[in-house]
Amino acid sequence: MTFWSFFYLSIKEKVVKQLFCYNELMKLTDSIQYLKGVGPKSFENYQKLGISTIQDLLLYFPFRYEDFAGRSIFELVDGEKATVIGEVVTPANVQYYGFKRNRLTFKLKQGEAVVAVSFFNQPYLADKIEVGKEVAVYGKWEQKKQQLLGMKILTQAEDGFSPVYHLTAGMKQSSLVKTIQMAFESGLLSELNENLPDYLLKKYRLMPRQEAVRAMHFPDDMEMHKQALRRVKFEELFYFQLKLQALKHKEKAQRFGRRVIFDQRLMEEKIKNLPFELTGAQQKSLDEILADMSSAYHMNRLLQGDVGSGKTVVASLAMYAAVLSGLQAAIMVPTEILARQHFANLQNLFPELKISLLVSGLKVAERRAILESLANGQTQMVVGTHALIQEGVDFYDLGLVITDEQHRFGVNQRKVLREKGQNPDVLMMTATPIPRTLAITTFGDMDVSIIDELPKGRQPITTRWVKHEQLPEVLKWIKEELEQQAQVYFISPLIEESEALDLKNAVALYEELNQYFGEETGIGLLHGKMKNEEKDQIMQTFKAGDLSVLVSTTVIEVGVDVPNATIMVIMDADRFGLSQLHQLRGRVGRGSKKSYTILVANPKTESGKNRMKIMCQTQNGFRLAEEDLKMRGSGEIFGVRQSGLPEFLAADIVNDYNILEVARQEAQEIFKTPDRPEYQMMLADLDVDGGFD
Repeated sequence: MTFWSFFYLSIKEKVVKQLFCYNELMKLTDSIQYLKGVGPKSFENYQKLGISTIQDLLLYFPFRYEDFAGRSIFELVDGEKATVIGEVVTPANVQYYGFKRNRLTFKLKQGEAVVAVSFFNQPYLADKIEVGKEVAVYGKWEQKKQQLLGMKILTQAEDGFSPVYHLTAGMKQSSLVKTIQMAFESGLLSELNENLPDYLLKKYRLMPRQEAVRAMHFPDDMEMHKQALRRVKFEELFYFQLKLQALKHKEKAQRFGRRVIFDQRLMEEKIKNLPFELTGAQQKSLDEILADMSSAYHMNRLLQGDVGSGKTVVASLAMYAAVLSGLQAAIMVPTEILARQHFANLQNLFPELKISLLVSGLKVAERRAILESLANGQTQMVVGTHALIQEGVDFYDLGLVITDEQHRFGVNQRKVLREKGQNPDVLMMTATPIPRTLAITTFGDMDVSIIDELPKGRQPITTRWVKHEQLPEVLKWIKEELEQQAQVYFISPLIEESEALDLKNAVALYEELNQYFGEETGIGLLHGKMKNEEKDQIMQTFKAGDLSVLVSTTVIEVGVDVPNATIMVIMDADRFGLSQLHQLRGRVGRGSKKSYTILVANPKTESGKNRMKIMCQTQNGFRLAEEDLKMRGSGEIFGVRQSGLPEFLAADIVNDYNILEVARQEAQEIFKTPDRPEYQMMLADLDVDGGFD
């Protein structure tokens, strides 16, 4: 670029900037760098916040508000932040202690009351404190000390609420607020189109969009802010649900599946001959899956159920339906132990079928034979780990793909397995209970079946929380239970930072228990460092009853069913999240005998104590999931990044599930009759390419 062209552009930029400051030629899509005070450096900072245009700026909402209106100290409650206005009656005193640590104190008189004010590490404020002058201090009220813990001194008392925004390094609240005010003064808010139809605004008494945006930044009072927030949350969740519905309909329209036509009589006969009766929830889920499989559309369904609810049986019957129609069925699981369990279960259920097990540790000749059997169609069902998606694994005609504990496999891994067939139906399973609304949201482009009922004959698991000092009593009781042929799991504490420490802890626990129970009591040790064959051997020995106690790290979280194992002891249970504790507890209570879970923990935090209490109160995985979501947020439960969920400006899928459910119903209604004129406005701008990633 030549000097003169650079000079010309600079002049042009200044002219444009001036014009924009005078509210001429401006559009919502214009860059904020043409607003006064937004230079190249600050523009970079704004971009880091996702703000490039005037519209972005208007829709960048504060995350909280400070009320700077003056308050009487007599109406303040402990811990409340407020502005107190009064006359300074003592000079400012600064006490220094330690390096760069100091405390500034003075007293304020408000009416007849005198209160102490303290500021920490702000000695320069002494210049603003003058005896006899009125001052407005914003701070936190401490009832016990009758003291205001100062946060800032206001130049004057302000009316209304002051917004507080998330910032990036190098930005100031005041600068951002000033820029947002400038955007409002430009008058461009009037160009922000209403994006909700009249019938929804009236039905739910929602604020108009322009009014809501203004009230989100500068509300007159808290009630106005609540109404604005309700409108913004509904808008976000409604469009999110619209997009999910659009994705689902697009997928169904584009992806015609394999119509699975099976002999209904043979299926009914198989169900009738099961050694147990299907629960109502199992039957309902099976009916939904079979309806999907026999339709012309490609099945994309999530089967979720609590620990021990019988998902495996439902999935097995779906595999049977595929085989009856002449297709192959595959199930992929995260561990070899689990693969062998599924394989054994399928062999028991379908002794007449050719079923193969494909895992990594097979001998060359055995593996070759299985691969040939898959390729020529002799193998009708296959169970495997990641080995299923390796190169060289080819199917004759794959009609159904099932992934168990689907969250343990990445999107690409699941995709590779699907591509082994000609558009096979897909069923994903998870034992991580997610409240229904959230399941529909998280896996929004999938259909969801939920098994929320335990099989008949299962006794509830009694859960007890004990402190470490009560452990000797627990061990004494376990000794008595072992004499009655019980089997016990001991879970060693989880140390996330170090596998080596995990192992060390497990070994130490194993040695202590050997010492206590004596070597005549068969005690096994299971940990992640072992080879798969070793783990499998120990697990099989425990299942056979040759071991009475199994000490393990969390590798048994998803593992083999041992109906005789009736006691689960979890050491330092407060180190685990609710969902994981629930998964671990689900390892016992698999038979008809009374089962127990003992949580050994001395939690130091309130949340740790609450987790222990909730575990003792309920076995309902869906309730526990809700509590876990409230405590830890959605990201940790189902990995927001991995699931492709968007970041919301105001909405929260955990706490706003009531609004979410309403938004979902309204979005579904629109797709029942998408040609109606009032729906066209919304659907025209709906971008569904690329999903949410």
